[in-house]
Amino acid sequence: MIHAMKTLNYQGTVVFVKNGQLDTMVYRHSIVNGVEQERLSSLNSPLREVTRKSSEVSCFFKETSQKIINHHPIDSSFIINLPSDSADLDKLYTLSNVGQESIAMLPAQIVEIKPVDQLRYARKIWIETQHYLPLKTEVYNPDGEILEQVVFTDLKFSNGTEVDAAESQDNANVHIKHIHASQAEPLENAPFILKNWPAGFKTVFFIRNSLQASQKAVDHLLISDGFSTVSVYLEPKTEQGVQGLHSLGMVNSYSKVIADSQITVLGEVPAQTVETIAQGIVLR
Repeated sequence: MIHAMKTLNYQGTVVFVKNGQLDTMVYRHSIVNGVEQERLSSLNSPLREVTRKSSEVSCFFKETSQKIINHHPIDSSFIINLPSDSADLDKLYTLSNVGQESIAMLPAQIVEIKPVDQLRYARKIWIETQHYLPLKTEVYNPDGEILEQVVFTDLKFSNGTEVDAAESQDNANVHIKHIHASQAEPLENAPFILKNWPAGFKTVFFIRNSLQASQKAVDHLLISDGFSTVSVYLEPKTEQGVQGLHSLGMVNSYSKVIADSQITVLGEVPAQTVETIAQGIVLR
């Protein structure tokens, strides 16, 4: 499935159900001169188009003709997070074949992914049986309730030309804003230490003074176990000094103030995970 997602040219209509909201978008994937590209085009307001070329992600808002380009140290799929190395997965999750169903008129094998602890969410992935593309994903909270769904309603394969021809906006009339992330640095350069490091999570990148959309420079550590990702942000303390737990759908965050710094741990993991990580953070 990992290989298929990165190497095939395909497109279809995808429905995203997150935080009680439903969004339908046209998805296109292609390989152009060896570079992986993805594009999501909304079918409903607010009209927008999100494009990824390797690790460069841009978002074009059609109603305001604004285009925001963000540069990140990594590239990841718009559809699903997948581990690049599956060698240690059995230490973190139990994977099972639990049947077959048709999704978008295509036969799909259902794979159930259950965590061995309470620090991450359970999942199911419906994998198309000929090309091994994920046609549907569901994420569940510890009580078995669905937190998020992503599902293709149609899917077709191409030689890539249909996808490449999908460039939409005329850049001459577009206001472009670049957000540049700093270069990744060794974790030893981080001004904080994670004493409660969750099992199976590894450093994806650490960047200092990353310029965020809010134009505030913050330190950003991203860790992942392949399916689940958690970000740790450090920034100067504000007068309000936001603290405590906040939740929105499958995303939980926990904030606390240490000296003159605001620490926020945010990720697509249970509330217990972000709180545990945050409570164990100390400044160097």
